[in-house]
Amino acid sequence: MSGPVPGSGDAGGRPLRVLQLITMLELGGAQGLALDTVTRLERRRFAPQLAAGPGGLLDEAARTLTGAPFTTVPHLVREVRPRDDARAFAELLALFRRVRPDVVHTNSSKAGVLGRFAAAAAGVPIVVHTVHGWGFHPWQSRRAHALYVALERAAARVTTQLVAVSEANARAGAREEIAPYEAFEIIRPGVHTARFAGARRSGGLRAELGLAEGAPLAGMVGCLKPQKAPVDFVRAAAHAAARVPGSHFVLVGDGVLRPEVEQAVAAAGLAGRFHLLGWRRDPEVVVGDLDLFVLSSLHEGLPMVIPEAMAAGVPVVATAVDGTPEAVRHGVTGLLCPPRDPGRLGEAIAALLAEPERRLRMGAAAAADAPRWDVAEMVRQQERLYLRLAREAGLPAPGRPAGRVA
Repeated sequence: MSGPVPGSGDAGGRPLRVLQLITMLELGGAQGLALDTVTRLERRRFAPQLAAGPGGLLDEAARTLTGAPFTTVPHLVREVRPRDDARAFAELLALFRRVRPDVVHTNSSKAGVLGRFAAAAAGVPIVVHTVHGWGFHPWQSRRAHALYVALERAAARVTTQLVAVSEANARAGAREEIAPYEAFEIIRPGVHTARFAGARRSGGLRAELGLAEGAPLAGMVGCLKPQKAPVDFVRAAAHAAARVPGSHFVLVGDGVLRPEVEQAVAAAGLAGRFHLLGWRRDPEVVVGDLDLFVLSSLHEGLPMVIPEAMAAGVPVVATAVDGTPEAVRHGVTGLLCPPRDPGRLGEAIAALLAEPERRLRMGAAAAADAPRWDVAEMVRQQERLYLRLAREAGLPAPGRPAGRVA
């Protein structure tokens, strides 16, 4: 396992050692935020590190980060496995004692619980946790809900600062008595707005699928797991396809529900019109060529794919869950629908695919709103948070800023 990065602080002192921890570096919003943070933290004041469980698609990218060591925590897994969880706790405790971070910043539920308790046991001065969507939600059993809430309440007691990506998540934490609403810092997710704006209507995806420029095209990007309800998207697409001749649909992602998605596509008679693309490393090419972005989730933190679509000038049709309404202005930048209602979702998709002028107006409004989601602002907010917490903890002030890693 790797040690801290030596800093080059000036008279202000050495840089703060900040260790970001996440359960697994799969393709997803929380994972992208962790990578962006360790990549972009200003190196004169911060010495970042990253740790995660094994097997993530982004592990190789993490290993190539400049000036930010990456550590694999062998037994840190998403599933509840008491023996592995105990081993992961011991591995984290040993890691924190060895590298002696000033800040441990945890992301995702499993890493958030184990990591915070291990950081407290190791005497880490500052423990931060970002809620990218809670582990509890309305669609699980009462027993599971109660267990997750109890774990979050306990972990909150050893947390210096709670961060939420949406006001809705902070309110949910307050309702469940995890912490008062005012105890949460709201730092919204940041995306690479220029990357998506630059890929607007590139034509790459349409050429790949053999679609004409004018063919109505709606799509979704997300892991094929219950949270994202991808089968609801297929059913909504079937409803829209019946109303909008020549329309096509794409779904980017993979996961445990792929067999069910494939069955739903066949049952709906959408072969040749519904395209399953698997995971892609060029989401901007996909999103930029869409007429409409769709998200059928049952629960969320604040999904980064929405501001990415907005940056590409693409209006959004999404379920009105958690932080999503904080990103999509209903009737202005897109349309919001209730979750688990593919009929309503399909009606909204069809309405915008059939009304190009309205769709273009919403897309322009979405693009105008996108700059507030830029990743640079998110990282600046995290830097300000770390510096404030360091002052409050009585840590020496880190060196003055020199250059920023792009």
